[in-house]
Amino acid sequence: MTKRKFLSTTIAGSGIVLLGGLPRLVTATTTAKSTFQIGGDLSVNRLGFGAMRLTGEGIWGWPPDRDNALKVLRRAVELGVTFIDTADAYGPEVSELLIAEALHPYPAGLVIATKGGLTRPGPGRWVPNGRPEYLTQCVENSLKRLKLDRIDLYQLHRIDRNVPVEESLGALKKMQDAGKIRHVGLSEVTPKEIEQARKVLPIISVQNEYNIEDRKSEETLAYCEKEKLGFIPWAPIGGSGSSLTKPGNPLEAEAKRHSASVVQLVLAWLLQRSPVMLPIPGTSSLVHLEENMGAAKLQLTPADWKTIEALAERA
Repeated sequence: MTKRKFLSTTIAGSGIVLLGGLPRLVTATTTAKSTFQIGGDLSVNRLGFGAMRLTGEGIWGWPPDRDNALKVLRRAVELGVTFIDTADAYGPEVSELLIAEALHPYPAGLVIATKGGLTRPGPGRWVPNGRPEYLTQCVENSLKRLKLDRIDLYQLHRIDRNVPVEESLGALKKMQDAGKIRHVGLSEVTPKEIEQARKVLPIISVQNEYNIEDRKSEETLAYCEKEKLGFIPWAPIGGSGSSLTKPGNPLEAEAKRHSASVVQLVLAWLLQRSPVMLPIPGTSSLVHLEENMGAAKLQLTPADWKTIEALAERA
């Protein structure tokens, strides 16, 4: 059995206000829990792992080094990851198959979240399909690939604008009632859309793009905090064009002062931004995996927070 690692971090206090569109810290720090209760009954370490990048180029096909992908997954669990996020569209199917190959039978306490509702006509192409019969098929196939009797967290990958969301979620509710899904989450949604979905079935998490330089989902994060829903930021260290990973970015000196990398600094910022935040940095590199997981040990004071915020604006 894999032992969990419970790391204590420091979180900015609850007095965060928006100035110029960016959060500003106005109170002292408090000690934050390093775990979160997904759905109120699944305790996970808040720094998880996103399994999208374990696939081939363009999130298509098998990785060039399959053995390395399996090692990354196993090492993630060794480092204390208890929450792995994937989707049937990653590969497609490849990411889920790799997870089962690397980790099944799963260690006690490991939560695997997957998603359905996006099809892959080809590399780089993502097309929503929220038809109830398709989503039902997606759940059944993910169960087989992941070798599970029940999926702890199943997320609607995207709302299909051509299908009433009540119909899409109605299919997931039937699967939940049948015991094949434990909890349901959404991806790329607004508070209004979450409210609409909650009229059909309980929603316990939201996965939106969010990082220190892209905070379009600030309103959705605030809603999740109020309702105690898990907020899973995808692209937590920025996308491919992010300035945060380029040499000479303004955060480099601050990261060096903390004896950390810029990636570790921005992940620590996410963890300390909100107690419902569940970052899932993904990588196919063992070295980068070790680096990412080191972010949970960073402690940021209120002064650090202000400095990082100011530097992020410059970036």
